[in-house]
Amino acid sequence: MGGNFFDSDRLAESNAQPQRAGDTASTRFLGIMFECCSVYGRIYRDAAGTSYQGNCPKCAKKLTVGVGSGGTDQRFFRAQ
Repeated sequence: MGGNFFDSDRLAESNAQPQRAGDTASTRFLGIMFECCSVYGRIYRDAAGTSYQGNCPKCAKKLTVGVGSGGTDQRFFRAQ
């Protein structure tokens, strides 16, 4: 999507939240407001647990958000 929209060093799994039964890497997601098309979508964590990846549901622009140390428990973001 060009440019950096998230500080990947600030995105990480929160240690404060216990893992729920059935919660796998594929079901963890970030909610994204894709401003390119004014639509909401989700991007899901990869199997390795190193990033969240997905596309705008309308125009298919790709978005990758890395997981890093010292992250945030925020799960909803905006992407341009």
